[in-house]
Amino acid sequence: MERMEYKYTIFFLTRIKTLLLHHKKISGLRRRRNDNSMARILALDYGTKRTGVAVTDPLCIIANALETVPTVRLMEFLESYLSRERVSTIVVGKPLDTKGRPSASWSGIVPFVERLKRRFPDTEVVFHDERFTSVLAHRAIIDGGVRKMARRDKALVDRVSATIILQSYLESKERQTD
Repeated sequence: MERMEYKYTIFFLTRIKTLLLHHKKISGLRRRRNDNSMARILALDYGTKRTGVAVTDPLCIIANALETVPTVRLMEFLESYLSRERVSTIVVGKPLDTKGRPSASWSGIVPFVERLKRRFPDTEVVFHDERFTSVLAHRAIIDGGVRKMARRDKALVDRVSATIILQSYLESKERQTD
């Protein structure tokens, strides 16, 4: 499993290579940090059974898969993680259909996000479009050389999907600052 996550990390490192080559952008990111310096951004691919979790590095440049958590234990996991690590923002995947309307699973996410905002009032909670993340996750897993039997692991797909949501969020933030 660690070998696959290594390959997956390499896959995303190539996607952000251009960001790392632009020293001006990176130094700008450091200057914009105020009291949340070295705080991470966490992303959730919320599901009824399992939730994929991804997190950035402390400089908020690279998205990495963290864990897949049973949804019934997600709040407990977040409480534990946020007590150990500084997190400035929690990004929750917003399930939209192809026309941009909230999908059927949206009704289960809204109450969870409201509980999340009440439990962590100092942490920003935002939504980010998660359309096609499962398809992209399957493609990334195949491209990463994961064997056919390991690809059946739904928890792996959830982690990769959360990482794609987080990477997309980071890229959209970078576009907004340009």
